[in-house]
Amino acid sequence: MESTIDVSCIICGFDEGLSMLAHTEEIAYFGEHTQVTLSCPGCGWRQTDFIPAEAREGSCQIYHIDSASDLQVRVIRGSACTVRLVELDLEVRPGSHSTGYVSNIEGVLNRFQEVIDMVGRQAAVEGNQEAIAELTSLTEAMLEIREGQRGATLEFLDPHGHSMILTDNVESRPLTEVEIEDLPIGPAAGLMEAGAAKSRAGPVTED
Repeated sequence: MESTIDVSCIICGFDEGLSMLAHTEEIAYFGEHTQVTLSCPGCGWRQTDFIPAEAREGSCQIYHIDSASDLQVRVIRGSACTVRLVELDLEVRPGSHSTGYVSNIEGVLNRFQEVIDMVGRQAAVEGNQEAIAELTSLTEAMLEIREGQRGATLEFLDPHGHSMILTDNVESRPLTEVEIEDLPIGPAAGLMEAGAAKSRAGPVTED
């Protein structure tokens, strides 16, 4: 269902409404959810998130990667989710343009590797040999994880509870007060929630 919501763009201020595309479906282990994508006709800004039909508390989803087959485990990452690879001390926090996605653990590792490669290119330009050596070590460790030669702990910390690692042997715990205070809440979180609510109630303006 596509509609227009009467909200100005948070990036460029375009005031003729944002386009909203929403649909609801059932996902194993996750239940019914609404995928909401907001976009701005003015500047092209775009954001996607996944909103559960039932309200969820903030949670930390934990999965131990032990073999190459674990890379196929499906994941839903909400736009407010912080993702960690604990043993490698790697963390990705949501920024102002963070967006949700559906992928698998291999896709999550690919996203980490893209950042490692990007930082590595900059280190090479600067001739920072210490950084290059550290990033090379991280790349080797990532390859070992992919090949099942090295274990790793994947954590999804989501203050909204939108994110899930979709397998029946995932560990889940509530976020601590310290974590809730420290974690970013993601971009335009209230706007996405409002979009999901409006999609369930009916479109504001049909295109």
